[in-house]
Amino acid sequence: CRESLQALRRDRSGAAILEFALVSSTLLLFVIGILEIAMILFVSTLLEGSVREAARYGITGYVYEGSDRKAVIRSIIKGNTIGLVNMDKIRIDTLTYQSFNAIGKPEPFDDANGNGVYDPGEAYVDVNGNGQWDPDMGVEGAGGPGDIVVYTVSYDWPLLTGFLGDLIGRAGVISLRSSYAVRNEPWDIGIVGES
Repeated sequence: CRESLQALRRDRSGAAILEFALVSSTLLLFVIGILEIAMILFVSTLLEGSVREAARYGITGYVYEGSDRKAVIRSIIKGNTIGLVNMDKIRIDTLTYQSFNAIGKPEPFDDANGNGVYDPGEAYVDVNGNGQWDPDMGVEGAGGPGDIVVYTVSYDWPLLTGFLGDLIGRAGVISLRSSYAVRNEPWDIGIVGES
């Protein structure tokens, strides 16, 4: 019995298969992770490019006959994401501001208690005219001539596998977001079309 154990210990046939079995699972996870990250980066780049192209169209104020600016902006984003983005699940926001300095800023308020945070009942300036205080003073819409507009596209990219879900905190999806700020051209509304 002792001799057969020594003979078995010296036998190296099948060692490569055993080593491959130990390494292959790690290698497979590594390859899947690379593919997953590559797809996330690719779709993120497509979203950035599509927002840039949509903003380039939006600043002109031009409206195709029988359409509106938002529909054309949506079709530009759809065309530039080459079918990888589900347009039923994408969110496209356009907010108009008075200046570039106002982007992302809250509506001004009188901080009565000095805590640096807006509390219900404190006086505020309703910049966007919606009847309530907002942490972002942007007005919904693609704006008019000379307005500052921020185009934002948000999309929850469904992960190909669940391996990265635990690392990013949301199982199954990663939130992608791209924004682009522009000043609209000073077009003549009566000639170009509606805004």
